[in-house]
Amino acid sequence: MQNLDSTVVATALPAMARSFGADPLHMNVALTSYLLSLAVFIPASGWLADRYGARTVFRAAIAVFTLGSILCGQSQTLWQLVAARVVQGIGGAMMVPVGRLVLLRSVAKSELVAAMAWLTIPALIGPIVGPPVGGFLVTYADWRWIFDINVPIGILGIVLVTRYVEDARAPDPARLDTVGLLLAGIALAGLMFGAETVGRGVVPAPLAAGLLLLGAASGALYLRHARRRPDPLLDLSLLRIPTFAVSVWAGSMFRVGIGAIPFLLPLMLQLGFGLSAAQSGLITLASAVGAIVMKPAAQRSLRTFGFRTVLVWNAGLSAVLLAACAAFRPAWPVAGLYAVLVAGGFLRSLQFTAYNTIAYADIPRPRMSAATSLYSTIQQLSLTLGITVGAAALQASTLLSQRVQPGLPDYSAAFLAVAAVALLAAPMALRLPRDAGDEVSGHHAA
Repeated sequence: MQNLDSTVVATALPAMARSFGADPLHMNVALTSYLLSLAVFIPASGWLADRYGARTVFRAAIAVFTLGSILCGQSQTLWQLVAARVVQGIGGAMMVPVGRLVLLRSVAKSELVAAMAWLTIPALIGPIVGPPVGGFLVTYADWRWIFDINVPIGILGIVLVTRYVEDARAPDPARLDTVGLLLAGIALAGLMFGAETVGRGVVPAPLAAGLLLLGAASGALYLRHARRRPDPLLDLSLLRIPTFAVSVWAGSMFRVGIGAIPFLLPLMLQLGFGLSAAQSGLITLASAVGAIVMKPAAQRSLRTFGFRTVLVWNAGLSAVLLAACAAFRPAWPVAGLYAVLVAGGFLRSLQFTAYNTIAYADIPRPRMSAATSLYSTIQQLSLTLGITVGAAALQASTLLSQRVQPGLPDYSAAFLAVAAVALLAAPMALRLPRDAGDEVSGHHAA
């Protein structure tokens, strides 16, 4: 439901802009507000699951997400939609981390690659179904239906969680780091929303600058607080573990580049190519098809080549295919578009599986909850930054070319910019030892 919603919204952005009388370039706030809400509230997910039980937290998360969907469908202005998306994000923040934590606590390291690959498959159903469903609803019905369809799914989810998910909880959970939650939340919200709005005319410039300063100050205070507390909300000492650190830093660069695709590609196809939302959705689903095809090959690839080799070379190839999107033009045959997107989705899915697995390869089991909270927060933060960087690159190119609306060369420039960021992940992975994660992957270097 989470992934369906994010891809459906990306396809519907131009229609929403017309409905609200807003600039399409400002509509990425509807994406980033949801992702930002995830990043702010995910840190508390591990503690909540430990304290109140996985079933209780998961069930409440689905209920909040469904309520947010109803509010999104009733929105009359862009800012009402943004507020409703924040509510959705609060619910979404409790879903994936809780499920991942249950898995990490119950699976042996030798089975972690296969488990992570399988865990991702249900989440990939959303991107496959989202673009064509969203395109169909926007073209032949109304964009508000993309949120209304979450209601029956949410009700079914609550029933299934009640029946099948065990209410596991920690026997002696630590006290919630409320000061850390407040400082981290303000820092993440201020920095991300300030970066999203500065220079874009969405809010007054002094307000955007003030948000950036507030976020930076809160971040500095959180770092000071975390060093003094034995059990901080976001345990930054985990970054001393080499495999976790490389997965965080290299993975963040990669996700910033890849995170721009759900924003840039639908806009390029609809506003640049002149396609309908339905036609755009049928093309963008190709990346998700590639991701599904890859999953059975993930374990074999990592066993054959090892984490270090895969993370270095696969990041480079993925960045090249992302840059290839800059060459897309209306004259391209549809088969050519599909070929690039399917291949890109295949390689990106392998990269994400490798990052998500190597991150936990050397984490002691008692610290899994803290590692899940920190990793999930940074993961969502980098995806949010991807939309921000993509939108900023698109607007910068549009301004430099002195166009009122972005043209195809501006979309090309934006794709090249985010591809350059994703490429930075390749050399960063060279910091991994050659035998990193061999216990998990089964690879044995010669």
